[in-house]
Amino acid sequence: MLVPRLRRGTRLRSTVIAAVSACLLSMATFAAVAQALPDPPSPVTGNSTYFDGLGAPYGGCGMPQADLDSQDFVALNVFNTPGDYAYSTRPVPASDSAKTGMWNNGLNCGRYVQVSISDFCTGTNDGAPGQAFCRNGSWVSDAYNGGTLTMLVADSCGDSNAWCRDDPYHLDLSKPSLNKFVKSGTTMTDMYPNHFNNRHITWNFVPAPNYSGDIKVGFLNGAQVWWPAISVSHLANGIHAVEYLANGSWVSAPMNGDMGQSYIIGGTTSGANAFQIRVRDVNGALINGGRVYSFTLPSTCSSQCSTPYTQVSYTTSGGSTASPSNPSSPSASPSASPSVSPSASRSPSASPSASVSPSSSPTAGGACTATYVITNSWPGGFSGDVHVKAGAAPINGWTAKWTYANGQVISSLWNGVMTVSGANITVKNQTWNGSLAAGAEVWFGFNASSGATNAVPAVTCTSP
Repeated sequence: MLVPRLRRGTRLRSTVIAAVSACLLSMATFAAVAQALPDPPSPVTGNSTYFDGLGAPYGGCGMPQADLDSQDFVALNVFNTPGDYAYSTRPVPASDSAKTGMWNNGLNCGRYVQVSISDFCTGTNDGAPGQAFCRNGSWVSDAYNGGTLTMLVADSCGDSNAWCRDDPYHLDLSKPSLNKFVKSGTTMTDMYPNHFNNRHITWNFVPAPNYSGDIKVGFLNGAQVWWPAISVSHLANGIHAVEYLANGSWVSAPMNGDMGQSYIIGGTTSGANAFQIRVRDVNGALINGGRVYSFTLPSTCSSQCSTPYTQVSYTTSGGSTASPSNPSSPSASPSASPSVSPSASRSPSASPSASVSPSSSPTAGGACTATYVITNSWPGGFSGDVHVKAGAAPINGWTAKWTYANGQVISSLWNGVMTVSGANITVKNQTWNGSLAAGAEVWFGFNASSGATNAVPAVTCTSP
């Protein structure tokens, strides 16, 4: 007889709570120690567990769950301390480098893992400290072996149990993802709860699937001029460093604790609300050939940001690769520096895990156009972006409208102001993203529930 599966609830970590509290503004932040922890050279096998969702308001990587590129996500082990369930120093210092888990002090945040289902335990697999896995039973192969799913590293597992301490290759899986693994083209919708029992899984790091667009940048709760904490997401190959321009020189930003996608940057001059950054990937290479991202602190954060995550628009310059937006139509920089001349406006595209479903063509209306893109989907829900682009002349304000034909309902929206009348959706610009230079582009995003079908609506855009 199988024992009940262990239900692991949402975890709240002290580092995350501290990072978003007002008192953090007076606390010293520190950089995570970059340990020399290499990727597994080939797929590795470990135990799996599940958890209900990210802690509020952030997961261990410093991103709210609603703003993740994929709702299929995992947590990696913070520590590698077999038999020691008390150790809890985060980030793990260099002096204790052997105790660093695959979380790697946050340096594996924002990466993807390819997860394959392996053997089922017929006995007790409860992760009890000091006990063997799968006691009074054995590991057996069954029809679920070989199911695969690509998942985002978004959280950390530092719990005091055998899974998070004794098994270096343990993965904590998002519970809603357990019935989304695919085998031979068929989704295995009934693995949880009766066929899970914290099964073995095999996994390895993989590049972001179907990546397009560019990074996303947002300020965290409590961010302000003197503590500009940001999180960087929509990554093609993870993130290992952020650098910011200060007085004409590039400065390494400290990581926000061990939240691997969050860094404390500085202004282009002391106390400025204008920022320029560049980002390094897991290999230490500057992304997009050293592209520079320029943005300002939004007016909604004039004293400090009051929401968990305030996404910002930016302009780009430099780099050895083409901008994903419209390099032939430069827009004004929000934070021009003598050494950098920003040009193209940001135009992120689909999320790494998305199957992109843009409207057949942008719909014109007045002096702007709008394009609707589905960036991610899951049973009963989806995420989307709408890209708003100015025409041949500058605009000062925009309004995007569409009508849902399949019962879709938007649950949250960012970078715009929404009103709803039945199936009719109207989104106007925020105060900080309404003025666009000729050819410049901004976007807003949303999460929604879907009906039986999820057809892409036609979107109109007008400007006063």
